[in-house]
Amino acid sequence: MTNNVPTPASGEGHSTGLALVTGATGGIGCSIVNTLQEAGFDVVAADISVPTDQAILAKHQGGRVLRHHVDVANEASVAALFAACYETFGRYPTHLVNNAGVQTWKPLIELELHEWERTIATNLTGCFLLTRCFARHLIADNQPGAIVNIGSGCNKLAFPSLVDYAASKGGVEMFTKSSALELGPHRIRVNCIAPGAIETQRTQQESADFAGSWAALTPLRRVGQPSDVSASVLMLLSESSSFITGQTINVDGGVFSCAVWPEKDA
Repeated sequence: MTNNVPTPASGEGHSTGLALVTGATGGIGCSIVNTLQEAGFDVVAADISVPTDQAILAKHQGGRVLRHHVDVANEASVAALFAACYETFGRYPTHLVNNAGVQTWKPLIELELHEWERTIATNLTGCFLLTRCFARHLIADNQPGAIVNIGSGCNKLAFPSLVDYAASKGGVEMFTKSSALELGPHRIRVNCIAPGAIETQRTQQESADFAGSWAALTPLRRVGQPSDVSASVLMLLSESSSFITGQTINVDGGVFSCAVWPEKDA
């Protein structure tokens, strides 16, 4: 591994905590990293797209950011990530954001087994592996902590041609509740955020006018931005949410609160 990781100064950047964010190079993930770093967190920005031979620690106004490779579906890779956290910062993360996710746009009868397994492994098994490792370290150190899992409107609603994604995100919501139940006595909170239509480079490719078409369906009459999600993540990780656990917050402008209803003047 290329050693670009300086030894942190004693006590530097410890006021807010050390946060670990997976899926950190995408639109929402990058926004979460920036928001937490600006709030004073030291942040480990982990993603499968980060080269395995690089571990780069950058110092910014606010907290420091370590960019590190991880395959969230691989137990050994997850363990190596936490070891790197400790090696770099002298402590394990106190805050975790499970944001890594993939999806397959295919009807059920066309979906291949390897596509199903990839989505479940990344979105759900990855969430389990990161949460388990995170909690084990905090419990061993008798430290409190907070977790935010990134779900979806698919947590509760079925979307066409997204059967693997919907199944995984429904699992993430129930995993959030189960984790909150078991980890609460150890002072570890676990919550979920379910974004609605969020405008990113990826979602812009879903339709010719992603923002316009979804804004028309959304009560607030706009689509969401990654910053809408990252602001909610920061809230749930902060002490202002110290009595909130096991919950899912829809960051969707109200779009998934709308029932299908016939036109009044039809």
